[in-house]
Amino acid sequence: PIYGDLTAARGVRMLTVLYASETGTGIEMGEAAAAYAASLGLAAMAVDVEDYEPARLTDEEDLLVVTSTHGEGDPPQPALGFFEFVAGGAAPRLETLRFAVLALGDSTYEFFCRAGRTLDARLAELGATRLAPRIDCDVDQLRDGRAWARAVIDGLAAAAPSPAPVAARPAAAIDVADAHGEANPVAAEIVGNVVITGPGSSKETRHLALRLGGSGLAYEPGDALGIVGRNDRRVVDALLAATDLVGAAAVTVDGRPMPLAVALERHFEICGATPRFIAHWAALSGAAALKALAEDADAAARVGWLRAHHVIDIVRDFPVAGLDAQSFVAGLRRLQPRLYSIASSAAAQHGDAHLTITTVRYALNGSERRGVVSGALGALAEGATLPVYVRPTPHFHLPADDVPIIMIGAGTGVAPYRGFVQERQLRGASGRSWLIFGDRNSRTDFLYRDEWQAHRRADGLSLIDAVFSRDGARKTYVQDRVRERGKDLYAWLQDGAHLYVCGDAEGMAPGVHQALIDAVATAGQLGAEAAADYVFGLQKTGRYHKDVY
Repeated sequence: PIYGDLTAARGVRMLTVLYASETGTGIEMGEAAAAYAASLGLAAMAVDVEDYEPARLTDEEDLLVVTSTHGEGDPPQPALGFFEFVAGGAAPRLETLRFAVLALGDSTYEFFCRAGRTLDARLAELGATRLAPRIDCDVDQLRDGRAWARAVIDGLAAAAPSPAPVAARPAAAIDVADAHGEANPVAAEIVGNVVITGPGSSKETRHLALRLGGSGLAYEPGDALGIVGRNDRRVVDALLAATDLVGAAAVTVDGRPMPLAVALERHFEICGATPRFIAHWAALSGAAALKALAEDADAAARVGWLRAHHVIDIVRDFPVAGLDAQSFVAGLRRLQPRLYSIASSAAAQHGDAHLTITTVRYALNGSERRGVVSGALGALAEGATLPVYVRPTPHFHLPADDVPIIMIGAGTGVAPYRGFVQERQLRGASGRSWLIFGDRNSRTDFLYRDEWQAHRRADGLSLIDAVFSRDGARKTYVQDRVRERGKDLYAWLQDGAHLYVCGDAEGMAPGVHQALIDAVATAGQLGAEAAADYVFGLQKTGRYHKDVY
């Protein structure tokens, strides 16, 4: 979008805000930044990197880039072509460009903010001048990112040769949220909450139905629903006991005083720890082991250590005498909503939203740990409410009705495909559809088996390939089925099919990606490099969609 009156702002340098996002946070921040710039009289436009022609970089004057990082340090899928161009030998010199990069990421992953860091360094290599040093924002530091962007834009406005007439308008907020977003969720009534794994399953997976009618929330198949959760009070009490703090102790959160117990229950992540907490607790405890871990350049080792040590484990192993409540919460990450792929079509379910959620439950260091949201669902009956909001996932939407689709998912990764098939059958779509689904055991874990078979009989689903890793003597996964069906899969891709992958980001998604390259190489009689280029081409042209977690 173009913000402000570009004619009135003639003579002022043009600010382009590029955003690269998969979950929507970067989109919101990028568009809000451009609107804020325009309210100060700058000529500004916000552009999704997916829609941006990289050759235009030579014509840019001032550039603000907001980008997240995914997977193994990769840029968002819609931005792959842009990042490839900038990194390549054909990228132009950019001596007349001024730029700044706002990098978004999650510090509990090894390659924190790598996409933003890589882009920042490359633009400087190409001769561009930084307007400000790059900022790396963790998932709970978006406020810092907005303040940084505001400061960059304020500097541009102050340096403008003459104020444009629109500068007299009140400045727009750079952190304006949607009517119903993370900060203002809707109370959705639970109208269904049932276990859909069979007796004897090694896990518990639930189908959750939420009534959204009249809430103002709308979604498309492929979007996600955010649930704003609370920590289990038993976990809060255990943490208070481990730190010798009292729940009534006063702390301040966002300028509001409240009891420590309330802050821990509603506002902070108190289970999984972060690199920031390691450094914070090292300073409080003086523990040499924590200091060494915080300073170690081996991010992979630190991430591995954090998986085996939650906040309560760290405070027990490295006690701090006379701990102050405010000092304790200063090192904690803010409690984040949990995002779940919506497992329904709004049109088919009269506006309601369905979710497929596996209960996170495991033993660690001698005690049982549970997911913040998933661990609480078993106690919620119909009629209870959950605070929710819709997070659009535009890169994971359906193509035109006549386009074939291949849907690959394991476990709860099948959720969005339930919405896809419901939507396409309701619309009478002519495009073929192929589901490749994997789980542990066919008897207990074939999620939505009866529905898939009903869709198959009604021609709403063309093919079903189900594979179960624990049914046979040899474990078989969806990536194995991709290789086995490589010839047919390649034929579908040659026919213009869109490919979707949903599920585990660490094992399943990389495994499927390599299997896809192998299948293309064999079926297309291509070398490994040419097959990889073919698959990358699917990503760049928006025919290879990933929703991984």
